[in-house]
Amino acid sequence: MKLFQRAQRSLFGEILDWMLTPLLLLVPVSIGVTWLVAQGIANAPFDRALEYNVQTLARLVTVQQGQTTFVLPQPAREILRADDADRVYYQLLDSHGKLVSGEADVPHPNQDEPPAIGVVTLRNGEMRGKPVRVASLWLASQDDAAPALLQVAETREKQSVLATEIIKGVLLPQFAILPLAVLLIWLALVRGIKPLSVVEARIRERRPGDLSPLDESSVPLEVVPLVSSVNELLDKLNDSIHTQKRFLADAAHQLKTPLAGLRMQADLAQREGANADELKQSLKQIGRASVRATHTVNQLLSLARAESTGAGTGRQPCDLARLTIEVVREAVPRAIERRVDLGYDGAQPGAPGVVLEGNATLLKELIRNLVDNAINYTPSSDERPGVITARVLADPFGHVVLLQVEDNGPGIAEADRELVFEPFYRVLGNEADGSGLGLPIVREIANLHHAQVKLEDAHPGRQPPGARFTVRFEGESAAD
Repeated sequence: MKLFQRAQRSLFGEILDWMLTPLLLLVPVSIGVTWLVAQGIANAPFDRALEYNVQTLARLVTVQQGQTTFVLPQPAREILRADDADRVYYQLLDSHGKLVSGEADVPHPNQDEPPAIGVVTLRNGEMRGKPVRVASLWLASQDDAAPALLQVAETREKQSVLATEIIKGVLLPQFAILPLAVLLIWLALVRGIKPLSVVEARIRERRPGDLSPLDESSVPLEVVPLVSSVNELLDKLNDSIHTQKRFLADAAHQLKTPLAGLRMQADLAQREGANADELKQSLKQIGRASVRATHTVNQLLSLARAESTGAGTGRQPCDLARLTIEVVREAVPRAIERRVDLGYDGAQPGAPGVVLEGNATLLKELIRNLVDNAINYTPSSDERPGVITARVLADPFGHVVLLQVEDNGPGIAEADRELVFEPFYRVLGNEADGSGLGLPIVREIANLHHAQVKLEDAHPGRQPPGARFTVRFEGESAAD
């Protein structure tokens, strides 16, 4: 039951609802219980009076040899005198059930119950259209004959008035206290929730760049988990901002080199006395620098897209074998240009277990960066041609799909295997063209697909050992 409906949930309102709802629901219950108790309290003195009256009249009745006699002197008639509120009736029946004295229409006791001789029983009934309280007493015969029945009935006006007075005396203070109780509950909630307002004020007063943790010692224990979660979020946000700043600094540094080369070659091309060969060489260098700058910008955009894409964005069934074959075909002309043998070896498209849930565009970007990385860093000569193999291996029963790209190049030292996944990191002594962003893009896209990337020697114990990149898709990403 909601006492206060709101468009947006309020903690104050929720607590107030849960406190006031039981309180207000208990009011009618309290009224009902009070009514029952008041009725019992009001009946008690009148029931004792009825018992006294019927026992007093019983002393005036004689039952002997089947005859019932009743002598009612004047003093005894006083107990039957009615007052202004109620009327009192009596009835005396002999052992044969015939009326000896009194009113004939006094309600009879239950015939199914055996008579309890000498015991006064009380019950409710109705007489002449009004509720009455009846006291019954079975009188034993002196010669063991059937008992006679003596009853005294009284209307219940005084009981009702007394019960009503009792209820008023009990309930009226409750109705006066109820608003006070609601007010006290309201004030207690306002005071109890005040620490949340203090935390809110502290957060509002902070400068935009202040990401220091909030003080947990000055808040209640119940609020500590919330403040701890906010502090964890601030730490993550702080790390993210530092990462972005470092990324922007590195990106600016990487773009500065090709742009400086462009400017220098343009100046050389414009110098006086430059011949056609020198101008052609400057234009060639300008073209190479522009290609490098374009590649770096494209890689930056790919990394930014991979970092900002949600894990569940654009997910659909993707055939990893088909995507790998397409990327290999697109890279064949570049591999031929560099005299590298590039091929595919593995499961065919449509084979069991090669389909996984993912983003096809990002998966192709992942595969393309692994293949481009292998082409860039695999030397090739007539004596030792470069060989690159891409493969997809599937285990439909274990829900695992493996993507591997291996080469026979110089490999990567174990000390550098984790560092190569950092943006702009370049292995020392390697002169191959690259932006240092391909492998970070691979890891970011793999993380979005809940996959793991592993780097190891392709041919352990041989020189050169080569490199093998393995991306393992499993669990929810892999599908039958």
